[in-house]
Amino acid sequence: MTEAGTALRLTLPADYRHADVQRFYARDREQVSERTTGQRIEKALHWQGHPTLLQLDFSEPGSVLAQLSIAEPDTTALLHYLRNLLGLNQDIDGLRIAHGAHPEIARLLRQTPGLRMPQSASPFEAACWAVIGQMISVDAAISVRRRVIRALGTPLANGMHCHPQPDALLGATPDDLRSCGLSASKAATLIRLAKAVESNQLPLDTWAATTPSPAAAIAEGLASIKGIGPWTQSYILLRGYGVLDGSMHGDVVVRKRLGALLNLPEAPDQAFTQQWLAQFGSWKALVAAHLWAMPADTQAKDY
Repeated sequence: MTEAGTALRLTLPADYRHADVQRFYARDREQVSERTTGQRIEKALHWQGHPTLLQLDFSEPGSVLAQLSIAEPDTTALLHYLRNLLGLNQDIDGLRIAHGAHPEIARLLRQTPGLRMPQSASPFEAACWAVIGQMISVDAAISVRRRVIRALGTPLANGMHCHPQPDALLGATPDDLRSCGLSASKAATLIRLAKAVESNQLPLDTWAATTPSPAAAIAEGLASIKGIGPWTQSYILLRGYGVLDGSMHGDVVVRKRLGALLNLPEAPDQAFTQQWLAQFGSWKALVAAHLWAMPADTQAKDY
């Protein structure tokens, strides 16, 4: 316990890439909901319904100090949350063991050893980001997300805003959401998503507290929401739950990088990409993440 709330120190694997986590949380240069300074990250979030500030300090090699500005939380639940947030429960070694002899994958593993997928602060936040980011650039999605958070998020005393909860979205009109830069169809999808979470049709947080996360049930639930297609489902599973077997074959950057990896004259189509990723079974989305991260003339921004 500290004056600021509760602190936990977690030991990190020797290959842990904390710079990936910092880069993920530094996407928004205006730092509305996240701030990164040196080896430190601050994230405004709702912890079990309470707006609070999470601080992650990576300055001591081999570990991270996590501080939550709320006293006496359920430390078992907090530890589970932090391990998921930092990608520590992801079976990244399984890819190397099962497919490390694959010529292309061996190259990717050498280029980005220890790659994990940093997680959004909540599955609902991951889901909103996935919907916002459909068919637009990362920069455009960041701008829309920022406006949504400023308009509907919960402010903290330090000026940061927590990502809005489902009830905040349901309290907004379609015009309110459109004024944030959302298309009519995306605004409608976010409202349907929020309704499903509020009614417990989509128990996103319950699924997140389950080990392992029930990927099939999550995918089925998400698929029932109009406007959430295969790419969005796989992205939510990846960034919201650390599920590594979704197929990101519809992702433009994944296809471009695969074309470069295989020395193809142009980016392959979705069918080719889906078939190529399928050979990696439970690690399809992790392979896609390695494609995102592979060295290229133009670095992919963190989705």
